[in-house]
Amino acid sequence: MAKQWMKQWINTTAVLSLLGAVSLGISTAAWSQTAVQLDRVVVAGWSKPITEITNLLVDEDKGFFKAQNIEMAYLPGAGGGDALRNLLSGQADVAFTDPGSFFTALDKGEKLRAVYDIYPQNVFNVVSLKSQNIRQPADLKGKRIGVYSLSSGTRQNLQVLLNQAGLSEADVTIVVTGLLNFTPLMQGQVDATAATDTGLLVGRQRGLVDFNVMEVKDHLNISSDFFVVSEDTYQNKKDVMRRFLLAYTNSAQWMMQFPQEAAQLAVKHAIDGKSASLNIEIIRLRNASSVSPITAKYGLGAFDMDSLQQGVAAYKALGLMTQDVVLQDVISQDLLPKHVRTAK
Repeated sequence: MAKQWMKQWINTTAVLSLLGAVSLGISTAAWSQTAVQLDRVVVAGWSKPITEITNLLVDEDKGFFKAQNIEMAYLPGAGGGDALRNLLSGQADVAFTDPGSFFTALDKGEKLRAVYDIYPQNVFNVVSLKSQNIRQPADLKGKRIGVYSLSSGTRQNLQVLLNQAGLSEADVTIVVTGLLNFTPLMQGQVDATAATDTGLLVGRQRGLVDFNVMEVKDHLNISSDFFVVSEDTYQNKKDVMRRFLLAYTNSAQWMMQFPQEAAQLAVKHAIDGKSASLNIEIIRLRNASSVSPITAKYGLGAFDMDSLQQGVAAYKALGLMTQDVVLQDVISQDLLPKHVRTAK
């Protein structure tokens, strides 16, 4: 009798709690979600919350991560090296970083794993005004060249371009100009600037005309950004990371399928997203860099191991790496969504 009474009391209490939530204007879906413990995942970014990463910024509207029981937080940074420092210091669980910063950290002995190829296309470039007559890497000798930061992919890829002409940073003057670095170019503070395809698009919108572009992908077309985790996270939080990568894949697919919606939400969430018409151009460029022949065959996030091996050789030639790296030991594809098949 006592057990029956206790069971009835528990059931009544649950119903009253639910009714109370409804009376406060809380939906039953929201009420039930509060009962689920979400796993918090902090992503250390290379940038502030900008339009090209809109799919990472819209979870309050779209719920891609919450659907996988993930509470995702974005930690801004200033370059891929900054993202890795935030990961290694324990402030983040995942780093959104470039291959150069990843390889450099590995060379220093850090225990890391790349688990998702975010942008398998090289989106970096070096832009100059036509008046400077910079048409090929050799023309950069003696020039002042802007980079986002000293720990950014813009600097790493500039080094790749210089190396093509037998040059190094000692042959140029590096100037840190920040993310929106086309203003210093247009004002003559630098002779050229290392940037990305989306950065160039914004520069053109802000009045950049009569310019030359050298695309780094014409010399080395390796990935622009990875998701990287610590070895400890890779070994001990596989379930959380699988759900995180599934959520990210779903968000990336949404941005590809609905760029107009993404452009409108960027107005709300991105610090540079005031213009929906500009947003959609940025989003389309970033969508294009998210796919490749490898992802067409194996799915989003899959790595092109042959291409990355070329990248390792290039970074060793630059002196950014001194040790040999076995890619299979530091790049793992077993956490990718189940529909993504591993590229050999």
